[in-house]
Amino acid sequence: MTESAGSLQEVAQRAAQHVDAMRQEIGKALVGQEAVIEEVLIALLAGGHVLIEGVPGLGKTLLVQALAKTFAGQFARIQFTPDLMPADVVGHTWIDPTTRQFSVRKGPVFTNLLLADEINRAPAKTQAALLEVMQEGQVTLEGETHMLAPPFMVLATQNPIEQEGTYALPEAQLDRFLLKVRIDFPSEQEEIDLVNTVTANRVGDRLNVSAVNTLFDARVAGKLKEIAANVRVDPAVLEYAVRVARATRETNGVQQGAGPRGSISLVRAARGAALMAGRDFVVPDDIKRVALPALRHRVVPAPEVEIEGGSSDDIVKGVLQRVPAPRQ
Repeated sequence: MTESAGSLQEVAQRAAQHVDAMRQEIGKALVGQEAVIEEVLIALLAGGHVLIEGVPGLGKTLLVQALAKTFAGQFARIQFTPDLMPADVVGHTWIDPTTRQFSVRKGPVFTNLLLADEINRAPAKTQAALLEVMQEGQVTLEGETHMLAPPFMVLATQNPIEQEGTYALPEAQLDRFLLKVRIDFPSEQEEIDLVNTVTANRVGDRLNVSAVNTLFDARVAGKLKEIAANVRVDPAVLEYAVRVARATRETNGVQQGAGPRGSISLVRAARGAALMAGRDFVVPDDIKRVALPALRHRVVPAPEVEIEGGSSDDIVKGVLQRVPAPRQ
């Protein structure tokens, strides 16, 4: 790159202002959940997909709709069910009776933001169809490849409580998600504000994102991703990310630790976190900031640890305490 360090920092600061404006607009529709909004924006900047875990009714659909509106993006939602077929997700070909020619009917994945609601309720072959699209950014129908328009991002949800009639995502498929975000109940004051916002002068419970303003178009959103991809990572910080991921494999009480994709996800997400802070370089605190959402779904505690109430979050937190960070 021919730009000076000063101009790169200016670009990062301007990009951070755009992202902060997106965060504020989303907050007009989704009350509270600031950490969730921030982590979803980090994933958008990093060009990754997000698995959101939380009980129903916490605003997951509202979050995706509001995010899409901020950059005039297309939004689609799929309710995953046990009878959902791959063609219901990616589309299919059919014979037009008038022309007797094959035509393509594109599925809901042809969008910018796709909400895959309760992804663990669909069988493995349907889950695999979506995850292939997430990895390749394209769909092949009858030998013809169709590229998805950027930016393309999947936000999949799953209910951590109701497991009856579900198909758990295998660890290899979970690995395709850049982040796993946990959305929890709001605080008392946030819930008061939420109820007031939703019920004031409204009939019914239809989701409302009318207060969210469109800030720019999808082209600018794609440019923000390019800027994030050029955020500098010092070799010492990169090595720190690798040591953190590797330490999850070498910790007692771990059945499976994070693989190399975990190290990659740490660096990619940390770039997004750095850009949100208005910096054109990653610091160790950025790695620490994204470690939980980037690694919790890549770490499987041993059965005896789970019996005692331990979790993957506990393991990652312990790793962060043990692995020394480089001096800034």
